[in-house]
Amino acid sequence: MLKGSAAALIAWDALRGSSAWANDLRVGARAPTASLVTLDGERVSTADLLGHVVILTFWATWCTPCRDELPLLSKYATEHAAAGLRVLGFSLDTPDHLQEVRQVAQSLHFPVGLLGNSSAPGYGRIWRLPVNFTIDRAGLLVDDGWKDKKPVWTPDRLEKVVTPLLQARG
Repeated sequence: MLKGSAAALIAWDALRGSSAWANDLRVGARAPTASLVTLDGERVSTADLLGHVVILTFWATWCTPCRDELPLLSKYATEHAAAGLRVLGFSLDTPDHLQEVRQVAQSLHFPVGLLGNSSAPGYGRIWRLPVNFTIDRAGLLVDDGWKDKKPVWTPDRLEKVVTPLLQARG
């Protein structure tokens, strides 16, 4: 059961005291810290996931490309969890669609929470879906979903972008 309406919302942390709402994304630079409060009230922060490869995925239940991408991403996350992959799912659905989000989340093998609005501090306004950001083991942004013309993950794109990061140790 949720502990208050905020329990399912995503909390975002500013990185190094910079403006929490800056959209200063640069591939090769430190990724803004993001924290997800899951539907079950657990807090997961990218700051605690250093040493892992992290995919931040933004989606919604009403987004057809998202519904196509989520099962693929969930399967890939399961297959590569032992190699250090972590996926955090940020739903843009509103709290009045919580049941639909929960229904989708039941089939996913990564934590999910509600974004609460269309802006993600450090990542900007989420204006298209799905959009994904990939962070390497050192906490650097290696794939900026805004720069991709086709933001949807495919098996080939996962192999090209994420698999080499998982194979690189250290």
